Amino acid sequence: MDDLNQNRTPLRLGTAQRAILSIACALLMNGSAHLAAQSAGEGGNSLGFDMAPETSQRVVEDAVKQIPTPMAPGPVKPTWESLKENYKVPAWFRGAKLGIFMHFGIFSVPAHGNEWYEKFLYAGGDDSVLKVLGGNDLSLGSNNGPNSTRAWHTQHFGPPEKFGYKDFIPMFKAEHFDADAWATLFKKAGAQYVMPGAQHHENFAMWDSKVTPFNSMQMGPKRDIIGELAVAVRKHGMKLGVANHGIENFEFINPPLDLAEKMRAEKVDLYDPKWADFYNYADRSNAAMKRFLVNWYERNVELIDKYQPDLIYFDNGVDQRHIDPLKLQIAAYYYNRARSWGKEVSFTTKKAAFAPSGTNTKTIGSILDFEGGPPDGIRYGSWVVDRPIGNGSWGYVEGLKANSPQTVIAWLVDTVSKNGTLLLNVSPKADGTIPQDQQDTLLAVGKWLDINGEAIYDTHSWTKFEENGNEHIYFTVKKDDLYAIVMDRSTGTAVTISSLPQNGPAGSVRSVTLLGGQGIPFKQDASGLVVSLPADAQPHEAFVLKITGLKTNADTYTDSGNPPCQCGRPE
Repeated sequence: MDDLNQNRTPLRLGTAQRAILSIACALLMNGSAHLAAQSAGEGGNSLGFDMAPETSQRVVEDAVKQIPTPMAPGPVKPTWESLKENYKVPAWFRGAKLGIFMHFGIFSVPAHGNEWYEKFLYAGGDDSVLKVLGGNDLSLGSNNGPNSTRAWHTQHFGPPEKFGYKDFIPMFKAEHFDADAWATLFKKAGAQYVMPGAQHHENFAMWDSKVTPFNSMQMGPKRDIIGELAVAVRKHGMKLGVANHGIENFEFINPPLDLAEKMRAEKVDLYDPKWADFYNYADRSNAAMKRFLVNWYERNVELIDKYQPDLIYFDNGVDQRHIDPLKLQIAAYYYNRARSWGKEVSFTTKKAAFAPSGTNTKTIGSILDFEGGPPDGIRYGSWVVDRPIGNGSWGYVEGLKANSPQTVIAWLVDTVSKNGTLLLNVSPKADGTIPQDQQDTLLAVGKWLDINGEAIYDTHSWTKFEENGNEHIYFTVKKDDLYAIVMDRSTGTAVTISSLPQNGPAGSVRSVTLLGGQGIPFKQDASGLVVSLPADAQPHEAFVLKITGLKTNADTYTDSGNPPCQCGRPE
């Protein structure tokens, strides 16, 4: 996953961290010899680590030919040219500045370390890898010492040959899960769309599935988690997204060769043919990989047809170019199905997944996602940043602490001022409850938005996102109004916005209103716009000034990914 953020979310890694981790693991686990030996010993190739590009491309193309579901009728073809011609960002998404993400699954049961518990239980790491990644960020994944995931697991549940990851499934009961209560909370928080995790790297489907027996209706909770949330979310007027991390699951655990041989000898369930379709490690042949890819496709088809999601999130893995034929196939299917429903929908993906020209360039047929934090400056067009409400894991773990409302509001404001949308992740417990501190933060954000949402929803960036030399004042624009969002009032009751001087390019201010209050005195001189605030006017988190009369370039917003031009609103 993407770069680490200031609140230390190291275990959902991205561009920099995954690259470092892959290189370090390859070097420290006997390098390419390990990868080739593991592949040869297991009768095939892994999806991304050890397959020659021409071989992986051929496997993917063969998988596409074996897809049993016919293409949905419609104008969209599985080509970049057709996507470019037929896709546009949904109108609802451009104004929906806050969404709720969630990580909820089997990993919620041990509630230890992070949501990569399964990987570190079976594959672990090496202390040298941890040093490469910076200190002890991945210490819970090390197999060398008393703090490793494997040592903790053995202490609490027994060794993995006696109690494997699959043995958590019956313990995942979600007995207090209440979809309507969740949706009510998210609505009060000000969310306009909700994206539950339909499948994480553990390969467990959180819906009533006919294409995999490892699903929440047949096992664990014995409930259709996605289906119940779909009904509740839409009942409360929000859009439904679903997140699928599954494309990486053929290779996600990827234990080193020596450990793999040891686990085989110990008859660890990772290599038990009975659980081959859950772990994907009993059979590593090309034929098995093709079956995996076809099943990944069919799971997505099932999610699309059963729940008609407004948004689908794909994690890393789909960014690999050799996956293009498969993801273009599912993209054409999804967009054609959406036309038959009369709905505007989209994928959201990272890096170059839907950007064939290169990482973080103009996307085709998808909304670009940044993990952990937004870009440094304004990025034109629609994009989203996902980040966790907690301080160290995306899934619930014991000791997880929610960030404060002030912090989350600052994330939201920073993101929206740069033209983005915040997708805030919550971390429910295995019993289906959302911890109180997370609820408190969500409700406080919602109360702030009740007053100040005018400066957030349906807005876009101004000519700059923040005040020059002052990171505590951010700007957004809606129609002909400029909003100045002041995050800090430590200087007293007077606020000076130097970006709005008298006779400046933005023009003359006609009025200034404090959202949630009334018109307030101001003057505009060579130093900027000077606003006098009532002593008791400051909300705890931030306050917003609505400024009228300026030239805001309100009609220059574009969804093309290019800087604004005098070209009208987006299509």
